[in-house]
Amino acid sequence: MEFLAQCNARKAKESNPACQLVVKRRTDDHPPQITVTFVNGVEEVIDATSTSAQLVRKMILEKGQLLETEQMFKDAGEPWPVIIPEEEIHQRAPGTKPRKAEEKKQ
Repeated sequence: MEFLAQCNARKAKESNPACQLVVKRRTDDHPPQITVTFVNGVEEVIDATSTSAQLVRKMILEKGQLLETEQMFKDAGEPWPVIIPEEEIHQRAPGTKPRKAEEKKQ
């Protein structure tokens, strides 16, 4: 119920007006759960008995950001997921140099 209250808050609705909530209240002994369907059709079922509303919100936001990034790559014609070769992971960033002593004092 806390998660539902957070989703129905004005700030949450304004931040994501396309978000749709469908509430299906159960009357049996099934434990509480939250089912999230993302824009790509993937469904995630979250155990609401052991997951806080804040954690559920965080999980949804993180998954949403991942989906946005994936779509951005696909729209640009880039492969997904991005595969970074092992040797590139350990390379230093080009063009970096230590600051001068005068710059450090400021």
